[in-house]
Amino acid sequence: MRVAVAGLGAVGFEVAKRLAEGLDDLSLAAVSARDRVAAKARMAAVDSRVPVLPAEELGEAADVVVECAPAAVFPVIAEPALRAGRVLVPISVAALMEHLHLVDVARSSGGRIVVPSGALLGLDAMRAAAEGDIHRVRMVTRKPPGGLAGAPYLEAHGIDVNGLSEPLQVFSGTAREGAAGFPANLNVAAALGLAGIGLDRTELEIWADPGVTRNCHRIVVEADSARFELVIENIPTEANPRTGRLVANSVVATLKRLVSPLVVGT
Repeated sequence: MRVAVAGLGAVGFEVAKRLAEGLDDLSLAAVSARDRVAAKARMAAVDSRVPVLPAEELGEAADVVVECAPAAVFPVIAEPALRAGRVLVPISVAALMEHLHLVDVARSSGGRIVVPSGALLGLDAMRAAAEGDIHRVRMVTRKPPGGLAGAPYLEAHGIDVNGLSEPLQVFSGTAREGAAGFPANLNVAAALGLAGIGLDRTELEIWADPGVTRNCHRIVVEADSARFELVIENIPTEANPRTGRLVANSVVATLKRLVSPLVVGT
């Protein structure tokens, strides 16, 4: 499969680099970035033969388009790729929630939207539980204050997380509200809602906690088939404290799953 990567930030560049280094049955066909000149310079250290294209042209060059860009440009990347019948692998799941008409676009064109687990765990169990009745899903996220700084919700409500000496709860509501208010931080909440009982029934708390150095998520699920509790502590990337190192690994695992003759997990 030919793979194109949109966005060369902490996640996108790592995925592009691994594809360029060689993954069985997967090849890096193209990349895109807001600053194409800088992108060419960066890719020169990896593989100078990989073309840097406008985002809307990636679907013409590849079978799979991996979206690793800022949420604001999500539709520019996603819609052309899906209209071309490609597989879209988005990490901006919160942005996907704002453009759910793309599911119908994919259905009509033969395209697919494959959401990676990203920085979350247990989506396989959640999807299985959703085949029965899920009664309640509650997620509590704790992040270092710097990983939440600048979020639209904080700015709109005048919440300052700088200089905290103790944990501060900065949000309580639904996954839909949280993903919208923290678009660079809570793609995990959007993915959890999609896999389970929906964004409006998934409960979410967010804490700015100066006592943690990792992005921590605790999820409790009550269903007719099982009760399970999931806890994960993600190590942030050096390039972007809002993003865990696990995200790039998850994207690579998702791509391998598309071509593997053996797939393990729901």
